Amino acid sequence: MIGDWIDKVEYPQLPAISDEKLVSFLETAQFARLGTFNEDGTIHITPVFFKYQDGQILIATQDPSRKVRNIKRNNNVSVLIDTTEVPFLGALIYGKAELDYDDVISKRITIFEKRLSREEGETYARRLSGKWKCVIVRITPDHIASFDYSKA
Repeated sequence: MIGDWIDKVEYPQLPAISDEKLVSFLETAQFARLGTFNEDGTIHITPVFFKYQDGQILIATQDPSRKVRNIKRNNNVSVLIDTTEVPFLGALIYGKAELDYDDVISKRITIFEKRLSREEGETYARRLSGKWKCVIVRITPDHIASFDYSKA
């Protein structure tokens, strides 16, 4: 039941996801929310397609986007990947972002394939790259704080 864990916990920090379950979760989750710092110090948060690969988060986006402008100025980022149904499961990733302009279309296709068919992903990637300069945001985690409400 929602909230039953409250009486069982001394501090409201929920148990972490096991390492094995965390990797599986990051490999299968569909969406993430990326947080970057605006020039005035406020936080810009945006939903993104992503892929977890070799310990990094890869995000497909366009170079003129606010998130890319923010990363060029300050590469400290946060990424939230979570479920929206009970029991909640998620990971908050703190890390450094770098911008990758090499072989962008093929990398974007692999990111879009998590949600779209190969053909749809390829069409989408090519349409976007025909309109804007595209980039992959590659995030290397410094710290991952995870939570698993099923353990509460």
